[in-house]
Amino acid sequence: MSQSVNALLEFVQRYPRLLVLTGAGISTDSGIPDYRDRNGEWKRKQPVQHGDFMNSHSTRQRYWGRSLIGWPVIQLAQPNNAHRALAELEKRGHVELLVTQNVDGLHQRAGSSAVIDLHGRAGDVICMSCDFHCSRDAVHQRSALMNPEFMQYTATSAPDGDADLEVDFSGFEVPHCPECGGILKPDVVFFGDNVPKARVHESLDALTRADALLVIGSSLMVYSGFRFCRRAKEQAKPMAALTLGKTRADELLDLKLDEPIAPTLEQLLASLNRPPPQKEAPSEVILAK
Repeated sequence: MSQSVNALLEFVQRYPRLLVLTGAGISTDSGIPDYRDRNGEWKRKQPVQHGDFMNSHSTRQRYWGRSLIGWPVIQLAQPNNAHRALAELEKRGHVELLVTQNVDGLHQRAGSSAVIDLHGRAGDVICMSCDFHCSRDAVHQRSALMNPEFMQYTATSAPDGDADLEVDFSGFEVPHCPECGGILKPDVVFFGDNVPKARVHESLDALTRADALLVIGSSLMVYSGFRFCRRAKEQAKPMAALTLGKTRADELLDLKLDEPIAPTLEQLLASLNRPPPQKEAPSEVILAK
């Protein structure tokens, strides 16, 4: 067993009930790219801002046009061994709550049930006027029928179903709400918007009940995730992070593992399966008479 796995094993054994916070790094093995590099810097242009999406028709054209290319990557992604390992940890009673910053729904598909989707789900779409709900797949199909000429493009996908595509979107027909004609938006928290208070409160309550905080695959550069480290510090909760590269909370962490996520969690599970080593009984000493 590596030193890193042993350190994480000791952390879980000492603090058996965890609030787990996950970020984009846990889904990269599923083919979904992450936002930032090892230094916490943007790998690509920043995602769309909430205000721009709501106030600019051209921004919505660009977003939904790029989504035609990017969404199938999220749609077809499958849970990886890291998602499955966390589902197994939950079954064994080690997860008080799993709070994910991801919008891909892969934790639930892997079998986790105690999950808060902090930033929402990319697979759901809502009307910003009448609260009509539908699936992202349905909107994707409508967009494809309305804009067949855009289906020829290919581009690198982004973590939220967007894509790094730069073409003229001025002719793109944006799908509108079939009920009221209002603005359709993925049911996710865009940059510049606020996480719903109920999700934050439920997550922070779970942190209070938990023995410790375990961060996986997140740089914590966004405050919606970093706040959990600040609250854990206030409550004197131990904190560990399993992620590649720098995090915003490095100075607050009690344990930092810069290791690949899935193999480390798989080895952790195997080690938890293993009974503790038995101490050898002292051999009987026969004194000469």
